[in-house]
Order: sequence, then structure tokens, then C-alpha cells
Amino acid sequence: MSYLVLARKYRPRNFTEMVGQDHVVQALTNALTTQRLHHAYLFTGTRGVGKTTVSRILAKSLNCQGVDGSGGITATPCGVCQACSDIDSGRFVDYTELDAASNRGVDEVQALLEQAVYKPVQGRFKVFMIDEVHMLTNTAFNAMLKTLEEPPEYLKFVLATTDPQKVPVTVLSRCLQFNLRPMAPETIREHLTKVLEVEQVSSEVQALRLLARAARGSMRDALSLTDQAIAFGSGQLQEATVRQMLGSVDRSYVFRLIEALALGDGKTVVETSEALRLNGLSAASTLEEMSTVLQRMAVLQAVGGGAADDSDPEAADTARLADLMAADETQLLYSICLHGRADLGLAPDEYAALTMVLLRLLAFKPAVEGAAPRAGTMPLAEKKTLVDAAPRVAAAPTPLRTAPPAVVPAAPVAVAAPAKPPLPAPVQPWEDAPTPAEAVPVAQAAPVETEVIPPGQVLSVRESGPAESQEPDDLYEEENGPLAPVVLAPVATKVVAVPVRTQVENRADAVASQAPAVLIPTEEGDFWHATVQQLIAAESINAFVRELALQSQLVARDTDQWLLRLERETLNQPGTRDRLTQALNAAGFPVTLAVEIGRVTDCPGRRNAAASAEKQLTAEKIILGNPFVQTMMRDFGAKIVPGSIKPL
Repeated sequence: MSYLVLARKYRPRNFTEMVGQDHVVQALTNALTTQRLHHAYLFTGTRGVGKTTVSRILAKSLNCQGVDGSGGITATPCGVCQACSDIDSGRFVDYTELDAASNRGVDEVQALLEQAVYKPVQGRFKVFMIDEVHMLTNTAFNAMLKTLEEPPEYLKFVLATTDPQKVPVTVLSRCLQFNLRPMAPETIREHLTKVLEVEQVSSEVQALRLLARAARGSMRDALSLTDQAIAFGSGQLQEATVRQMLGSVDRSYVFRLIEALALGDGKTVVETSEALRLNGLSAASTLEEMSTVLQRMAVLQAVGGGAADDSDPEAADTARLADLMAADETQLLYSICLHGRADLGLAPDEYAALTMVLLRLLAFKPAVEGAAPRAGTMPLAEKKTLVDAAPRVAAAPTPLRTAPPAVVPAAPVAVAAPAKPPLPAPVQPWEDAPTPAEAVPVAQAAPVETEVIPPGQVLSVRESGPAESQEPDDLYEEENGPLAPVVLAPVATKVVAVPVRTQVENRADAVASQAPAVLIPTEEGDFWHATVQQLIAAESINAFVRELALQSQLVARDTDQWLLRLERETLNQPGTRDRLTQALNAAGFPVTLAVEIGRVTDCPGRRNAAASAEKQLTAEKIILGNPFVQTMMRDFGAKIVPGSIKPL
């Protein structure tokens, strides 16, 4: 006799053997007991959760004849009568299974419905079971609607699908719908334990846990994987062999990674990632296992140790990591692992992508204020806050490079001035000289309490002695940090807080963003506008090249070189500039282009905008001056929709 796989050998024969679907079993059992039977049932759920099994058990319950042949409709079919044995073996005349995936046309459905006019031959009911019913065509669905709504009293429909969203609403409304849920890993593990006891196969608990997790809610997949694991392990189920078969990552790697991330140990993270690569373990499986452990850690951090599973040998390590890592870091790492799995396919090397995903937490790890780094761990970047920045400015002042004022000032902080500030640095040619409004006098002062004040608030200063100097000094800033205001000497009785200003990285962009969009026509602008319009009309330039020509101003031109000025440095690309030069050469201007960054007052783009605005204003004046329009607005309260007037 040929070997029968576990998924078929241990298919449930009655409702008492069904596991993980108690809500469906209870509803069908009560319906069969009270004989409140619907004429059409729809079972939905993912693969391997028991849709076809429930259908066959229901067919046996409707047609069971009992051991002595005098039985009736029952929730506990005997399994030994002619009807039960024939349904189990698939040769019962009155039970028809139709695979809608391969018989999805209207002809196959009509051939099935033609049998509905004949009464059952052997059983009490005819049962039509249509599997994967969502694969039927719309014509096939329409052909079965009438019979599905009002079938003969001896006919029952059982429909099964993994995608109920594709089933028409007209079919759903005619059926009694049951949703079979994916099974929990613990339910699968308990069932596998019973099956292996019957099969007399030795197994380890952790190996069954791996199989239950790999099944992802499908009992059929769990039994199929068990079959494979028994063959792979030569009749035994051990954790090492099952993990090797599934390609699962050893949890020791996962615990080591999470612990290193909690301690900020980047070296251990990189070494562990390299070990995963050398052992050929899956990067996606690593992130999946980390997500599972982090989810359990988050539960322990939220509800305490009462949520731990004492039967899990990894519960102690999970609880230890939950105490080691902060709750916000756990949530951050969980989110990074989830999103990192989608990034693995984008990287040329999945292990390099795995390393980047793991190091991402160290880059965004929240720093604890005032906490010293642990021994042997990577120091964390300090947060650049105003409260922390002020003492550092007082301890190590650095000469200021003046910067344009920021749009939104931050809250200033009062700090103590240094005893002897260094000499001011010379103003470089590319820097603006400090204005009187930006210069703040500094003198020796006793330490004062650090407090956050709103902009413009007048502060009182405690007197501690005469000042050494009352001459204006430079304002200081922290290196690569925000500007920190410095208070006046204690000889003064009042100090006005100075808002903190942030330096703009690109001065050219700052000038361009603050400059008004004015148009000052020039003679060179007339020539450049005509030239650009000629190039656009001839379709010699397009895209970025056209934008470069429209937004630039011709400052000067020589016989072989023209100088253009731009406000946006992003348009000044070598390739774009070369293509514009080639277009000019083809148009009869054999010149080379030089580009500078500065304020633009006359460019073809602004000329075109000014011309469009003038046309729009003229069109609006014509409409508003029309006598009919004025009459409608005066007598009937008509209004012109803004933006509806367009010049021709």
C-alpha cells in the first residue's frame, strides 16, 4: 500500500476532530441538532484551514444512515455507514464537488444545475460543493442565481473560497457565510503533538514551535512541513534539523542583535550580521524573528511579567531583553524591522541591507539626557537642545561667523559669560560684517541660573561686583550648533533676551528666497528674451534647459562668451549648461556660457509672467466693463467665479 501523507491521513472525519474552528463547529452542530438548515453555505478562509473538510463533514451529517441504517440528520455522523464511507472515499453519487478554478465557465455550471432536477439516488440530500467559487465567470454566477435562491428541498449548496471579495453580492446575500480563521501557532503545535504520538515519532518541543510558526495559520501546511521534517531528520524531529530545513535563524543570533542594539554596541551588530552571511541564513528571516521577539518584549513591557509563557524556553531571554531596552526603543526597532523587510529587495546585497537596517536604530536611538555611556559601548550622539548648548558655549566659546536671521526664532537661554572672551575673528571677504543689531556686549559676570525665556522679555541680573570691561564684544556660537545669546554684564540692571538664530547653509539660496520677484527691464534683457523665445519656438530647448534659459539673466556678452546670472543654483548643472550652449551655437551664436549665482531682476521667465498678468488684467477689465455683465451683477446679484476669466 502506498504511503498516505499526514495532511490526508489525519483529515478530520467529524466535527469533534476539528481544531481551531470552534465558532463554525458550534453553529453547524446547533443547526443540525435543531434541523434549522439553510439551503446554501459559504465557507471562507485562507488555505488549509478546513473549508473542504467542513463541507464533507456537513454532507455526511445530512446523509448519515446510522450504524443500523435507521439514523437521521445528525451532528455526529457514524462514519461507518454506506453514505459516510462513500463520501470519505469520494464516490458518493449525491455529493458532487466542482473545482471552479478549472471549471469556471457557464457550460460547466449549467451541466451541474441540470442534475438539480433529479432527486437523490442514495442519500437524503443532494449536496453540490463548489470549491474556489470566486473563480467563476460573471455569466456562470448569473446562471446559478435562480437555483441558488430557490433550490429544491432536497438540494444543498456548499461554496468555498479564499477570496470572498471577488464573489458577487447577489451570491453572498443568498448564502449563510462562515469565516474560518487562521489557526494560532499553539493550536497547531498541540495538534502536531497528538499526530506524532500516534505516528510514534519522537520530537522536540522547540522543533514543533518552529513548524507551527512556519505554517502561518494553515494546518495542512503544518502537516506537510512535518512530513518533510520527518524525512529530513530520518524519522526524528529535532530543533537543529528543523531549523536547517526551514532556513530559520537561530534565536541566539536574534537575542545577540537585540542586546547589542540595546547597549549601542555597533561592533557586535556588524559582526553578527557578518556571521549570518557566512552561515547563509536569510536576512528576511532574521528581521521576521526579530519582529516576533520585539513584539513579545513590548507586551512584557506593557503588562509586566504576567504575560510570559513559562513553557517557552526563550521566555527568560525575552524578559531579560525587555528589561534592558526602553519601551520607546522597542517600538522604534519593531517599526524599523517591519519596514526594513521591504528594503531588502532594493539593495544589491541583502546582508548589506540587513546591516543598514540594524544600524538605523543606532542612528535614531533616543539619547538619555545626563546619562553616561556604558563601558564598552558606542557613545551616542547628544541632542542639540538649547538648554544643553548654553553651558557648552560658556565653557568653550568659539568666534562667531555672522549669519542672516532665521524665520522662526527659538526660545533663548540666559547663560554666564566667560571670564576672558577671545579676540574676535577677522571678517572674511565672503562674510557680512556684523551689524549693530547683531552685536551684543559681553563682560565678566558671575554665574546666573539657566532658564528659558520668551523673546523680548526683560531679565534682571544679580550684581556680583564691578565688571572688567563694558566694551561690546562678539556673539558666540557652538560649533555646528545653534546660536546661543549671551547676557550683558552684571553692572546693567536689565537685559533684553536675544532670539536664537539659525545660520543658513547656502547664502545664495537665502538671498534668492528673500529677494522680491521684481522686473527691471534692461537692454541685454531685451536681446536675451528675444533669443530664448526664438529657441523655444524652434523647439531647440526643453525641460531643464528651457528652465535654465527662462530663469537666467544675461548680464554681459562678449564676442565669444556670455555671462548669465541665476538665483537657483540647482539649475546650474554642467550638462544643462552644455546643451544650452549647443542650442545657441546651432542658432548662430558661437559663444560659451558662464554662470554666476546672484539676484536676478530681468529674465525671460519674469517677462513672460508680466505679459501674462497684463493680458489677464486687460481681460478682466473688458468683462467687468461689459454692460450686460454690469446689469446682471447689479440687478440679480451675479458674481464672477474667481479664475474663470481667461484671456484669448
